[in-house]
Amino acid sequence: MTAAPSPRCERVVELSADELRARLPEAVRVYVTAMGYPRWATQQRIPIWSAHMSRAGWRCVAAFNERDELSGIGYGYSGATGQWWHEQVRRGMLERLPERRAREWLDDYFELTELHVHPETQGQGLGESILRRLLASAPGTNVLLSTPEGPTRAWRLYRRVGFVDVLRDYRFSGDPRPFAVLGRTLPLDT
Repeated sequence: MTAAPSPRCERVVELSADELRARLPEAVRVYVTAMGYPRWATQQRIPIWSAHMSRAGWRCVAAFNERDELSGIGYGYSGATGQWWHEQVRRGMLERLPERRAREWLDDYFELTELHVHPETQGQGLGESILRRLLASAPGTNVLLSTPEGPTRAWRLYRRVGFVDVLRDYRFSGDPRPFAVLGRTLPLDT
């Protein structure tokens, strides 16, 4: 018995906040599945993603398969003082980098908050398509993201498009796993 082939990606499109809101449980399920989190985490993340949609510079790009199911999702917004991630990363940078260097990264950046491709459709270039479309007109002079440490497809993607180490082996409050904070200047090269 052979497994049914995975549905092919048909389109990669930008979504408005209203369009994402209409598909938010499905989008968060892609995140939960891709990250290997328990299913109950879906309900925990929906309010967080909803709150992010009101932030300045918010943008979202999604990939859909031939059955109009979400295959991948990415979003981000302008990072700013007072946001949880910004404050966590700022603290880590000030512990390890000269203040001037931390300011260079944090003064005007787009936070790539989420980028996930469903495991059934990984390895088809969707992550890079979503990333490039999302960052094509992202605000800011830099883009920053955090990702769990370790050799993954995500790491290979980020390195391929020019992300560099900003912080390594960093631990966010409330999560014991080591993360890397990666960054690069904008715009991306085509």
